[in-house]
Amino acid sequence: MVGAGALALILGALGFQYLAHLPPCEMCHWQRWPHIAAAIIGLALVPFLRTHARALAWTAVILVVVSGMIGAYQTGIQHGVFPLPPCSVAHAYVMGSGAAEPQVSCSAVTWSLFGLSLATYNVIFSFIIAATGAFLLSRKHAA
Repeated sequence: MVGAGALALILGALGFQYLAHLPPCEMCHWQRWPHIAAAIIGLALVPFLRTHARALAWTAVILVVVSGMIGAYQTGIQHGVFPLPPCSVAHAYVMGSGAAEPQVSCSAVTWSLFGLSLATYNVIFSFIIAATGAFLLSRKHAA
């Protein structure tokens, strides 16, 4: 369940990037890596490594929480609560252009719905997915 949720969030992020043409900032990439790892663990490893399935599932839950925490930090940056990290001024290779161009600022809100940025939606959905996964793992253990 956590792996599928993480995969859905990655696919959503890629949809915004490639279908809606919203380039990601550096912190957007930081948020993707834990989801990618959680999706691989949850969908590819847990079903086949049954003896370690429980520990792997908890690892996936923790990875989704990490992504949510990065999103919370970025949301704080967007609202002026936290400073922009110095490494976020790096340049990125823009696909298809053949040249390095400045990345989107991590403090910029390039898209919002109901006043919430994509980073904020990552926080909300990541924590819901992680909480649901943790609840289900705890429930199965108690039974």
